[in-house]
Amino acid sequence: MSAPSGGTDAPLAGTVGASAGGVVAPAVVGAGAKPALGRGFRMQWEPAQKAHVLLYPEGMVKLNGSAGEIMKRCDGARTVAEIVSDLESTFATSGLEKDVQAFVVMALEKRWLEIRP
Repeated sequence: MSAPSGGTDAPLAGTVGASAGGVVAPAVVGAGAKPALGRGFRMQWEPAQKAHVLLYPEGMVKLNGSAGEIMKRCDGARTVAEIVSDLESTFATSGLEKDVQAFVVMALEKRWLEIRP
């Protein structure tokens, strides 16, 4: 899954179809957007699963390693650009912008994340 590259710093640019509840999900999240854990979700490390998990009233989502690394940086204070930079620095790699962008868009659609002002 790859998100179209937008080059915009607007928090949200473009839209995809409506998700649950009629909320329209963005096609691209601007580099200046500040994603945060969605209301009703809690993230924690689950030793038994050996993974980060998202807990919510109806259940649990087990995150893979990459998703966990992105999600734990989505604190509502850091921008998408800062999250990408931190991941690239931490893992001594480059070119993660499209992957992070795609994950954030998907997580917004699922309401795991929301954009805070």
